[in-house]
Amino acid sequence: MLEVDFIGYDAKHSDGFVYGLPPGHESYLLILTSTPAEFFIEGEFRKAPAGSAILYTPGSQVLYRACEDSYVNDWIRFRSDEKFIEQLPIRNRPFAVGDAEYCHTLFKLMTWEATLTTSGSRSVLSLLLHTLFLKLGESCERPAASPHSQEMLDLRKRIYNNPELPWNVEDMAKDLHLSAGYLQTLYKSMFGSSCMEDVILQRLRRSQDQLVSTDKSVREIAEDCGYNNVEHFCRQFRKFLGVSPTRYRRDAAASLPAAARHLTLAGSADLPQ
Repeated sequence: MLEVDFIGYDAKHSDGFVYGLPPGHESYLLILTSTPAEFFIEGEFRKAPAGSAILYTPGSQVLYRACEDSYVNDWIRFRSDEKFIEQLPIRNRPFAVGDAEYCHTLFKLMTWEATLTTSGSRSVLSLLLHTLFLKLGESCERPAASPHSQEMLDLRKRIYNNPELPWNVEDMAKDLHLSAGYLQTLYKSMFGSSCMEDVILQRLRRSQDQLVSTDKSVREIAEDCGYNNVEHFCRQFRKFLGVSPTRYRRDAAASLPAAARHLTLAGSADLPQ
């Protein structure tokens, strides 16, 4: 069961904004901040950075305020008996969200869905909220985020969406105003793979799709996936999938098991860093 009382997306307030309700709400109140804010916790105001969330449980004191020139947040007040609500490990105090932009988008979708009166809108809204709580739960479980966590997430998204670009560690680091070594340390600590490992794997995954779904030549596919040298592309493809691009295409066309091969990082020590 899910009943949404009110929901707000990208709500903007002035620098003097204060919201207080000592007895709390009868429903849950979930807030995601886009700017820093101060929350009254255990008898004192505590500053939380932008990209923080807090879930107030029913009957809990609610008091927070702006601490800079403006205050912006997403919020939802709702009633629910779903188990995933109670399973969030951190409640009634703010915590850093690992991918605040992703969660911000979920709030936008929930706001849109809440305006609809279709037969499926309540189910969609419940699924979106469940997804949001899964993401918030991940943030609670992972180690404290570094000051560059969002930058690392954004970089990985760009790599996944555009693996064909001429990526190199030096330019990535320069764009983020970090040293190349520090960038690689941060990235690998968050994702378990290096920046260039992700570039190569995403290029090869894209090439797999094009080999199966298009009639482009191997050379054209190599160029579309970011390779200036078709021989280099073929070597990397064979290294990670065990067959040549031509053989992979032929096997896929014949519906052989090889068409379901998965990329691994076997031999990743030899990848360029």
